[in-house]
Parts: sequence; C-alpha cells; structure tokens
Amino acid sequence: MCTRHESPHSRKGRVRESVQPIEWTTDCKSQNYDGIVLVTQSYDTLPKELECLKAPLLDYSSVDCGLGDEVVVLKVPGLPGNRLVFASTGPVNRDYDDVRRFSDAAVNGIKRAMKAGMQRPLLVCPRHSSYDRSTLVAALGALHALYMPLEVREASVKPSQYKVCVLGLWVDQEAQGKELVNLASALESGRLACRDIGGSDPERMAAPRVAEYIQALFKDSPVQVDVVSDLKVLEKEYPCLAAVNRCANAVPRHQARVIKLQYCGEGPVQHTLMLVGKGITYDTGGADIKAGGFMAGMHRDKCGAAAVAGFFQVLAKLKPKHLKVVGAMAMVRNSVGSDCYVADELVVSRAGRRVRVGNTDAEGRMVMVDLLCEMKEKAVCEVSPQLFTIATLTGHAIRAMGPNYSIIMDNGAAQRSGNARQWQKAGEVLGDLFEVSSIRREDYDFHKGKSEYEEILQSNNLPSSATPRGHQTPAAFLIMASGLDKYGVDSGSPLPYSHIDIAGSSGPFPGVPTGAPVLAMATNYILPSA
Repeated sequence: MCTRHESPHSRKGRVRESVQPIEWTTDCKSQNYDGIVLVTQSYDTLPKELECLKAPLLDYSSVDCGLGDEVVVLKVPGLPGNRLVFASTGPVNRDYDDVRRFSDAAVNGIKRAMKAGMQRPLLVCPRHSSYDRSTLVAALGALHALYMPLEVREASVKPSQYKVCVLGLWVDQEAQGKELVNLASALESGRLACRDIGGSDPERMAAPRVAEYIQALFKDSPVQVDVVSDLKVLEKEYPCLAAVNRCANAVPRHQARVIKLQYCGEGPVQHTLMLVGKGITYDTGGADIKAGGFMAGMHRDKCGAAAVAGFFQVLAKLKPKHLKVVGAMAMVRNSVGSDCYVADELVVSRAGRRVRVGNTDAEGRMVMVDLLCEMKEKAVCEVSPQLFTIATLTGHAIRAMGPNYSIIMDNGAAQRSGNARQWQKAGEVLGDLFEVSSIRREDYDFHKGKSEYEEILQSNNLPSSATPRGHQTPAAFLIMASGLDKYGVDSGSPLPYSHIDIAGSSGPFPGVPTGAPVLAMATNYILPSA
C-alpha cells in the first residue's frame, strides 16, 4: 500500500475519488513528490516561476542536441526526488498541430516516470498561450496513462492501490488548483467508467454485469437508473433488439439488458439531451459470422453505451444546472447458434416499419433503432430536445477518417442549428476530435425496400468497409426505421438528431479504450468556457 506524505508548507488540495488520487501545488520544489514531469514545448519558454528547471535542461542540451526528440530523465539536485523528466510536446503552432500534443507528451512523460520508479510524480505543464486548456489536457493525458483496467484492480490483493500513489499537478496560482483538480477528477471518473465497461472482457461486462456495475456506480447520486430485463418487455417494446438477443437469451449470463439513465439538473430545464448507446458485449457477427481473424477485439463493440455511462458519471460529479439528460444503453450479445436471427428475416420495428435483415453483422443499428424510436416519442414533450446515437458502428468509419477521430453527422434539423460543427469545435478544446459527415439522399435510397415484402433494408451483405458511404448509410437507416423521418425539416415539429460513429476513436486493440467522446460531450454541454 502506498504511503502518502504531506508537508504543511506545501499549498495543495486533494480530492478523494475512485480515480487516481490527484493533488495540486504551487511549489514545484515540494518534497511531497519524488520527481517532476515537465511537459512543454521548450524550456526556453518556461515562466519565471519555473526558472529552476531551465538551467539543467540548458546544460543537458549542450551535450545532446536531440533534447526534445525523446523523453529524457535528468538528475537535478534540489528538485523533488532529484529527478526531472522532460517530455517535449514538439511544435504546437503549425497548421496541423492541435492540443493533443500536450496529452501525448504527458502520456509519454508519465510512463517514463513510472519506469524510473516514481510513485509521487509532479506534472508541470504551464499553460500555452494558444491552448487555454493545455494544462488540463496534459493532466488528462497523464491520467489516461495511469488507468488500471477493472479486471486488474479486482484481481489485486490490495484493490485500493493505483499505479502511483498520487499525481501532483503544478499550478502557478492557488485559485487555479481546486478547479483543475475538480475538473480533471470529474472528467477522468467519466472516462474510467467508460473504459471499465468498454474495455473489460465479454464475461466481466456481459449485459447483466454491466447493469450491476451501473447500479453500483450511480447509487446515491443524482442519476436515476432503471434496468429492463424481462424478455417479454424487450420483445414488445424493442423488437429489433430482441431479434439480436434471441440467440444469446438462451444463456442466462448473456441475456440482454436495456439500461435507462436520467439526470435533471437544478433549475428550469433549458435543454434536453437524449442519448442511445450501442452496447454489443460481444459481436460474433451472428449467422454472418466474422471470419479470417476479425472476431478478436469484438468485446469493444460496447464502447458507445460505455460512453453514455461515462457522460452520466461526469454529470453526477459536476451537476450542471438547467440540463436534462436521458440515456439508454442497449446491452446485447450478438451470438451465433441455432436460434440466432438470420439474413432475410422480416422484423417489424417499434415504429411499425417492416425491416428486412440483410446482414446479421449489422446488429448495432438493430439494437439502437427501437430505443431511438422511444426517445423520439418522448422528445415531443421535452424542452429543447436533441437526440443522439453513439456507436462503434462501422469499419468504414476507420477507412474513411482513419483511427483517432469520431464522426458526427446531423439530420436536417440538427444541421440547421450547426450541431455537428459545435461538437467538432468542442472536441478541439480537450483533444477529443471529430470529423463531420453528411447524410445524403443516396443513403436513404440505399435502405429503401427492394421488394414488396419490406419497407426498409437493414443492410447489404458486404462489410461496411467495402460499401460506398458505409458509415453514412446506417444513420439513414436509423432515421427511417425509428420513424424520425416524419420529424424532419419538412414536418411541423422537426427533431434534431445526430449519429456519432466512434469506431475509429474508441481506442486501439490490444490497448486501453480512450473514453471518446466523453470529453467532447462534457466540453460542449457542461464545462464553463475557457
């Protein structure tokens, strides 16, 4: 167990959370820490408060002109632990640079600090003039590196242990310390929940166990939780989801759950967010089974629902006023077996649309569509509603935009309000980046029924990555099969709706989920302007 030492002369605050313990200090020489991790573009630009760090780096640069190209560790007497880790961001002002330079450098710096044996590192990242939240971004980068997977925590003899005893954050003014620690802790608590659910294996986070995790997470919090597990209710209320669940339902520990969440902040509601997250606990592809080694990693197909949970955790911590958020996590396993749903089946959606299954590996849109329909039904009674689906939906998203980027696309009503651009702008603040796509007429045409039997075709029988406009067409399907097409800009009561594909941004496998797009959502709807 780590022992945490305190100095009465060190100005610092602490927040005790389930996340990595964090403190702040204004004293970069505080002996409460055992090393400094400096994240900055260049030691030449350090403020006067950090003058003591310039000389050793200048001296080092006299024997190594590559300073800044790699993370280095220096012995510096007088500094905490006599150690200084320098993790340069590199250039930050070129056309293609963004705030991720700070989080990337912090990740590398903290990893090097741990390798050096630090247990109480002090992260020093002075604010950059071009990036108001650069210090917070660096802190979040460090916390990402310090995340310990749920299974590892639960298997530990001492589950209260962390990768380091405490992470210190340097601030130049005392007033900034509390805000920085509060924001970093709240945002990281949301990402931690997202990673726990999204990254844990398909048995630890099978649908019933996700429900248990959520109920424990939000016990005694402002978030209300309701779990739907009854098969007859699922079949009646969410027939498309029930079709995907049909095979898995034979195994009790794999049976589906719909987890409903609600948060309502103090004061009159000014805006209502309605979120549906895809939570495929494991995706075999179903009858259209994934072959050729593409099944590995499919426990991560629940990151959309995980992001919904993560956002609610941030809401529970920061408690924004005048905001109502309604969420639904569609937790289902797409299993293969004698009772699995198959291509060619006709399923009548909650909205009464006859849907022809084209590919059982397009299950994500199936589990979300009836929940989206339910949100649509409720939205007409809400104040300023906005609907969203969030999913690791298509391989085409990665092919189109590459890894690391979420994709957002608006229907007509959301586009008129500039919603996608707002999300993109919000994502740039903390490095949770978005690309914007459009839903076109070809996407709707693609899903029109091809015979008299069906009104809507769920999918073709090709992988999305081999389908033109493979990440855009599912948004059109969701609009059509949920009945949202009756609430377009040509209707008397248009409803703004946006679809978010996080297949590329959810994180590498093997590796740790990123928690996208929790930071962008929090920036857009909760955080005060920088």
